[in-house]
Parts: sequence; C-alpha cells; structure tokens
Amino acid sequence: MANILDKLAEEVDKLTEEKPRASKKSSTAKKTKDETSEELSPMAELLESSDVRFPNVGDVIEGKVIEVGTNAVYLDIEPFGTGIVLGREMKDGMGTGKLKIGHKVTATITDLENEDGYIELSIREASYEKAWEDLESKKDTQEKVATKVLSANKGGLLVEINGISGFLPVSQLSSKNYPRVEDGDKNKILTLLKKLVAQELEVRILDADRETEKLIVSEKAAQKEKDREVISGLQIGDVVEGEVSGVVDFGAFVKFFAPNIDTTNLTEENKLEGLVHISELAWQLIENPRDIVKVGQKVCAQIIGLENEKISLSMRALEKDPWSKLEYKVGDVAKGTVHRINHFGAFVYLNKDIHGLAHVSEMGEMFPGKNINDLIKAGGEYSWKILSIEPKEHRMGLVLVTGKAASKKAEEIEEEVKEEVKEVKTEKKVKKPAKEKAEKPVKEKKAKKEPKEKKAKVKKPARNASPARNDVATSGEHSDAGGEKK
Repeated sequence: MANILDKLAEEVDKLTEEKPRASKKSSTAKKTKDETSEELSPMAELLESSDVRFPNVGDVIEGKVIEVGTNAVYLDIEPFGTGIVLGREMKDGMGTGKLKIGHKVTATITDLENEDGYIELSIREASYEKAWEDLESKKDTQEKVATKVLSANKGGLLVEINGISGFLPVSQLSSKNYPRVEDGDKNKILTLLKKLVAQELEVRILDADRETEKLIVSEKAAQKEKDREVISGLQIGDVVEGEVSGVVDFGAFVKFFAPNIDTTNLTEENKLEGLVHISELAWQLIENPRDIVKVGQKVCAQIIGLENEKISLSMRALEKDPWSKLEYKVGDVAKGTVHRINHFGAFVYLNKDIHGLAHVSEMGEMFPGKNINDLIKAGGEYSWKILSIEPKEHRMGLVLVTGKAASKKAEEIEEEVKEEVKEVKTEKKVKKPAKEKAEKPVKEKKAKKEPKEKKAKVKKPARNASPARNDVATSGEHSDAGGEKK
C-alpha cells in the first residue's frame, strides 16, 4: 500500500508544477467548472484526470514475477505495488511450467491488502477459464498433450492438465502400460498402476466438459497414429514371433516386432501388440485361455486381421487342422470323455482335438424318460456312436451307447450294432410274407362262399310273397321246381 501512496504523491507533485503554466483559457474553463461544482482536492483531481482505475477483489490483472520463493511468488503490479501468490494458488494453470523471474502472468485479486501489506493474488483462479478454453480446443483438434500422473485407483489414473484434474481409465492406457493381470485381481492391477504415478504420459483429450468439470483422456488414442504407421507395413498372412504379454478371459495378448525389420536398436516401446482370440489359440474347445498359454511364453502366430490399429492373430492357423483328415466316420462307435454338460447336451472329446455333441434330443429318443445327468457325468469316459460329421464346421453328432456294449472295445461294439441291424432287417423280411399268406386264403374262401349263398337265395324269388315269409316261399318253390323236372 505504501508503494501506491508514493506513486500518487509523485502524480500530485507533477500537477502542482504544471499549474502556474496553465493558459488563461484553461483558467477560465476551470472557473466555469468550479462555478457549477465544489473545488476538487489534489487526490480527487488525480483520480478524475488519470486513466488509472483501482482494482477490486475478483479482477484479473497482469504482473511480472520479481521473486520466487518456496511457498510464495511475488509479482510487480504496476502502478499499484507488489502482489503475492501463496501456496496452491501459485500453480500456473496453463501448464507453462515453473514460474521464473521476469515471467509475465495473469492473476486474480483475492485480497487488496493482506496482513503483510501485499495484494494477494491467485494465478490458478485467473487461468481457470482460459484453461478450459484451451482443453476444449485441444479436444477439437485432437492435439497430443503431456500430462503427469498424480495418483492411481482401481479404475485408472488421476492426471492434471492446465491445472484441471482429469481421469485416464485403465481401458485407455497404451499396450505398453496396460496392466496384464492373469486372474483379473483388482488389487494386483492397482499395484501395477501405482508404478505409473509421477510419470509423464502423452495423451489425447476424449471429453472436456466445463460445466461438470469432467476431463477424460486417453493414452491409447495418442498412440494411434504411430501404431497405424507401423501397422501399414503389415499384411494378413504374415507370421510373427512374440511373447505373451497378458492373458484374459477372451484370449491372449502377444507383443512382437514387425516382421522383416532390423531389431538391433529397437526397444520394447517399438513392439506392436495383437490379440489371439480364445477361438484362435488351439483347435480344441477352450474354456480358460490360461490352460493354453502363460505370460512370458514365446509363441508364433499368424496375422489374420488388420483394422485401424487393431491386430488379430491366430496360433491355431499355424497348426494342421485335425478335422481335415478324420479317422472317424458316421456309424463308428468310440470311447470319449465328457468335457461338460449343459442344457442342450454334452460336449465329448474323442481325443485331444476332436470333439462332438451328444444332443439332449438324441439322448431323449435313445433313453426316454431319463435325464442326461443320470446317464453321464462330466469327466467320465463312455462309449459313443457317431451320428453325423461336418468337418468344415468342426461338428460331430453323438449318442451314448450303454449296457454290455459300454464295457467292450469300440470295434466289438460296432460289430454288435451291425449284427443287430442285420437281425432286425432279416426279421422284418421273414414276418411280412408269412402274414400275407395267412390272410390271403381266408379272404378267398369268403369271397367264394358269399356269391353261392346269394345265388341260392335269389334264384327264384316269390313276386307276391310278404317279407316275413319270403324265405319259406322261396325254399318251397325250389322243391316243386325240382319235382317237376324229375
């Protein structure tokens, strides 16, 4: 405040020195003014004539850094004196870095005069609006931004850009920093995320909402251009060698260098990462990818898909399809282990690669009134008859074979089934003719007798006989006729 008064005193001295030299015109004008108003004091005249406007709390002013302390920064606020920025308010919201002497900064007045006589200021508050404008602009242009990780939680990382707190979700981390945890344990994920605290990451802004103060960023998005450039050199069908970087429920991630390049001076950051879907790990049915591969395992895979920055890989494509040359055929009976049972049937492995389905409908026809869970158990080995095979679709229809056959070898079971089929066919052929012969004579006899009886009854019917005596009359006529002829 003393500085302000000194400045004002200097201005008053200047006005006093200039007064005697004022022209008559000016004096006349002054008198005219004095006639209509009270005579002004030197301070009032200074305020009236000067363009300087005293600031108020909340105003934004510019100052030059004149001293930088551990917990405070001092600014020269011309012509009002010295300002001070304390503690957290020192943070330069626009991310220009550490404040240095000579820097010009914009600050908001929080107190015209504190207990030490300084104008108290906040750099952070002054830059808030400007900071959001900058964030919104960077979001629209998709400009890459450097940010420092402040802390971590189970969902991701807390970061800060332009003094605004933001969030980087785990799903938006680059392949380099993504936490690959086999069992998906959130505590293990958090441990890996904490290793990124205090590190600087390059990100892109996904969402910047000033009203809700929501700021979401993505490290993965910032790597897209770089990844796309490298991926453009890949082709579907390329075979790559890499290392399993993570195993999840839907497959395994593999990191690898682009094929046909010199890897002498390359680091882990230069590696690409692709996904081997659970269905592409092996030819057999897989419930848990962790049963097939482990983190750190060296593998070979073939590129089967390229979409933007996504790389799809297949390990089974490099292996011979066991269904291309099957040793089984429809009608065969073979031993198989029940893999699992669900509401529509049982999945059965005839060997490590070939599997089939015993559908509940087939089981129901073979064993009416019985529940599939009463007939078989998961993990049990049983005998199965092959009903259908579709090699291209990797599908096979099965039905359970029980009784004495279940304890015999597949070859013996097959022979028995064939014999049973023959017997049934033979039985049908024998029974059919016998039935026809037995029925035929009966029909013929009936057909012969009925016409004779009819002829006898209707040979010479009486014309005037009543219905009640028709038979008697008829038989009498027959006797008379016979006697006359004799």
